[in-house]
Amino acid sequence: MESHNIEKLIEKYFEATATVAEEETLRQYFASESVATHLAQYAPMFQYFSHAKEERFTKPVPIKTGIRKQLFRWVSVAAVAVLLVGVYFNRTTERSLEETYTQEEIAAAQEAFSLLAINFNKGTDQLSRLEEFDKNTNKFLIK
Repeated sequence: MESHNIEKLIEKYFEATATVAEEETLRQYFASESVATHLAQYAPMFQYFSHAKEERFTKPVPIKTGIRKQLFRWVSVAAVAVLLVGVYFNRTTERSLEETYTQEEIAAAQEAFSLLAINFNKGTDQLSRLEEFDKNTNKFLIK
């Protein structure tokens, strides 16, 4: 076969547009003894592909299903049981805030939350100013 046609097929092969028949033509060409010297660099690649196509994996693949699968099932059942017991005891021991904390503790917590809310509102005011600044700078940057 002409080396010009082979060069076109190699180009198509590397562009991933070659058909299966064209790839087989390339494999046959590079398997033969009459490979052009300027195309000899591609011969080992196509010979490897031909050889690698025939390789098969023959070792057995170990599959562990017995003990692990049973252990996973029992651990899942135990986790569900622990979850249900926790939910049951959490529901039966609920108490109101007045039973748990004194009035002084509740008042101190409310005061702390009100101070937190005031400081949080100051921070959100600063964010609104930052958003306005961002809008104005974007007007100048876009133009």
